[in-house]
Amino acid sequence: MAQLAYGLVTMTICLPSMQEWGALFGAGPSQVQLTFSGFAITYGALQLVYGPLSDRQGRRRLLLVGLALAGTASLAAVFATSIEALIAARVVQGAGCAASMVLGRAAVQDLFAGPERTRVMAYVGMAMGLCPPFATVVGGQLHARFGWQANFMLLAVLAGLLMVAAWHGMPAQRTAASAGTHWLHAMGASYARLMREPAFVLNVMVLSLTVGAFYVYLGGAPLVLGSYGIGPATVGFYIMVPPLSYILGNYLTSRLVRRIGEGRVRVAGQAVTIAGIVLMIGLALAGWRDGWSFTLPLVLLGIGHGLLVPPTLAASIGSIPALAGAAAAVAGVMQQIVGAFGGYSVGWVPHDGPVALGLLMLAFTCCAVAAQASIPRPVALATRTPA
Repeated sequence: MAQLAYGLVTMTICLPSMQEWGALFGAGPSQVQLTFSGFAITYGALQLVYGPLSDRQGRRRLLLVGLALAGTASLAAVFATSIEALIAARVVQGAGCAASMVLGRAAVQDLFAGPERTRVMAYVGMAMGLCPPFATVVGGQLHARFGWQANFMLLAVLAGLLMVAAWHGMPAQRTAASAGTHWLHAMGASYARLMREPAFVLNVMVLSLTVGAFYVYLGGAPLVLGSYGIGPATVGFYIMVPPLSYILGNYLTSRLVRRIGEGRVRVAGQAVTIAGIVLMIGLALAGWRDGWSFTLPLVLLGIGHGLLVPPTLAASIGSIPALAGAAAAVAGVMQQIVGAFGGYSVGWVPHDGPVALGLLMLAFTCCAVAAQASIPRPVALATRTPA
């Protein structure tokens, strides 16, 4: 679980510090946003490489390589003297952390079976929801007390500790035989087959655009809150509101899906998400401009995403059951790529209030609604009685 959490902690712990990087390095908003989106791109894309390689080379070896990359990049960030150096360090950090995410998931499959595997995955889901808000709070406190470099020093130490844990706790042997078709050819054929499945492509679009809207929030919230005079020491307490409500949305999904079906749960998720964004924009236009009037309406965003993401992810992976592993990889990578674009696009809009940010979030969400409405419905088999 710690291996899985490390990537999300690394992504979000420095969000409070982004408020001051522009002034410290003499950089514009778009350059500062590249420290976030650059991480997200490599964090997502490299999962496609680590996964199949670990099946042939073993989980532990590649996990150690990834953690070493992340730890080294964290130390490089500590000594960065320009925004370009910091962006480069964050890009390498993402490349390393991709191993902890994809191989951590694979390790759960390797080490647990049956109901125990389901129970562990449930704990992992809860941890994933808690990581961003917890990391932003810790990151803000470290920034205020010791400076922004303290966050990267902590990440380097954590990478070292996780390397020790992986060395002692993860099996060294290969997890699968390397026979038959070359793994690269087989992987490419699987991905090509998935791209020909409309339901899969549209479900992945819904997932990715939803994550994009959330990354717009993550990337822009520190800047909007900074315009209200909320600094690194306390900004994490505001940012944590939607991620915490996302956990509640997942719980509601587990209770509602059997009662009203996956389709209605997904529609409800989109409706609640839009309601939260519109309420936030409305309060700002009405003159309510403070930290809580910005973040509290987005409780609905978190709940809506919690209702929407689990059934959409299940539909994506289940589009072609024989290719579930490749489907999960593609879905994960596309979420990170579109999310990175969302985080970067924050630099294109003003940050003196939440209206422009809210409209950007609404644009991503409306595109997700359009993709969801375009998903072909399963064809019902007609039953005929013999004449």
